[in-house]
Amino acid sequence: MSTRIRHREDVDKAHEVQKKAAIEGALRGAGIGLGLTIITHYAWPLFRRQTLSFKAFLISGFTISGLVFSAEGALLEHEAIRRREENIIRREARLDLARRGLVGTETEITKWRTAKEQQERERQSEESS
Repeated sequence: MSTRIRHREDVDKAHEVQKKAAIEGALRGAGIGLGLTIITHYAWPLFRRQTLSFKAFLISGFTISGLVFSAEGALLEHEAIRRREENIIRREARLDLARRGLVGTETEITKWRTAKEQQERERQSEESS
């Protein structure tokens, strides 16, 4: 698999993770904002006199905050996982290349990865036959 295809798949996966977390965070934030607005409406007479548009503004603030913080947190977590996976693969490549007497440069690691993926595809095609 080429680097561009792998990168495109990584971007698509990150987008899906972020989108899912954003929706969940927005719903959670809207629920919290709506709940607090209802409680405050019945508990505090000064808040009860506020306009409906102001109360909607407060709820939208909670919703947007939940959306942004959840999406950002999920993306940071996804990137950390991908970074750990990539480091494990690169460490394995450097060790294998060192056993063969090669220096683990970027070019050699890319060649190693391509060869490893080719072997994996061949093994899978043999198993399916």
